[in-house]
Amino acid sequence: MPSTSSPVANRRDRAAQFARLDRIANIFDSRFRIAGIRFGWDSILGLVPGIGDLVTAAPGVYIIGQSARMGVRRRVLARMAVNTGTDMIIGGIPLVGDLFDVGFKANQRNVRLLKEELDRDGTFDTCATMTQAHSS
Repeated sequence: MPSTSSPVANRRDRAAQFARLDRIANIFDSRFRIAGIRFGWDSILGLVPGIGDLVTAAPGVYIIGQSARMGVRRRVLARMAVNTGTDMIIGGIPLVGDLFDVGFKANQRNVRLLKEELDRDGTFDTCATMTQAHSS
C-alpha cells in the first residue's frame, strides 16, 4: 500500500527526528563545560565502574536504530556501530577510558554521519533550518 504522507511531511518528520537525535548527542557528549573542556553525561556516568559504560551505550544504540528507521545506508550504520562500540570498549577502561570519552564523542560523530546522509538525499536543508530555530 502506498504511503499517504506527503514528501514534505516526511521531510519534516525526519527533520524533527534529526533535531531530537542532535539534542541527545549534545546532552551525552558536550552538555557541560569546565575550563573550556566540553563533556556530557557519557563522561560522568562512565565514571561508575562497569555499569556506567553500559548505560551510556543506550543513547548510541538509540541513535543508530533511529538512523536505520530514517533509511541510512548499512555502510554508514556500520560506521556508527564502530563509533559506539569503540566508545563503550575503550570507555570501559578505568580513568583512561573516561578521558577518552571526553574527546571521542561517539554520539556527536554518529549524528554528524546522519547529517551527511541527510545531506546526500536533500533532507538536511529542512533539518538545518529546524536545528537553527531550536538553537535561537
